[in-house]
Amino acid sequence: MKLSKKGEYALRALIDLGIAASVGRELVRVSEIAEKEKMSVKFLEQVMLQLREAGFVESERGKFGGYRLARPAAQIFMGEIVRLIDGPLAPIGCVSQTAYAPCSCPDEAHCGLRMVMLDVRNAIAGILDRYSLAQVVEVTTRKLRRDSKPLPFSRPVPRGLSSESRSRRLHDGILDELQEEYSI
Repeated sequence: MKLSKKGEYALRALIDLGIAASVGRELVRVSEIAEKEKMSVKFLEQVMLQLREAGFVESERGKFGGYRLARPAAQIFMGEIVRLIDGPLAPIGCVSQTAYAPCSCPDEAHCGLRMVMLDVRNAIAGILDRYSLAQVVEVTTRKLRRDSKPLPFSRPVPRGLSSESRSRRLHDGILDELQEEYSI
């Protein structure tokens, strides 16, 4: 399994919409996401259309229109997005749960390659299906705050409010236990 550019754009756009929702932003224009993420607007529009048709985002047309998540971020899992955009997670067809295809080996039940690729598929699926969009948004916003970076899509903060009083407190969870900078 290799994450395509389209899959990467879909995940990054959904994370951005999750961040926007967490800071109280109702709608985000495709052009804003594209500018922030340095993506092609035309390509991102195609990705957003696919996400909308699948029920992950909804849109409003017009001058003040844009996109928002169609369901709570806690109910969107990374694995379902990757499968939607890039297809099965399995590296070979004979270990796929969603798109099984028999392989050419004469004894599938005793095939060493199949056994290894089954472990690979299970590891990938286990990780992608474990993390919700809400968890990814939480760790992203926590790292932005830790590094004193502004949260994307935030509205200007009224004078006199500290960053502590204006920010939503995030609960401790499994993501807090992770120590590596690159891990979620």
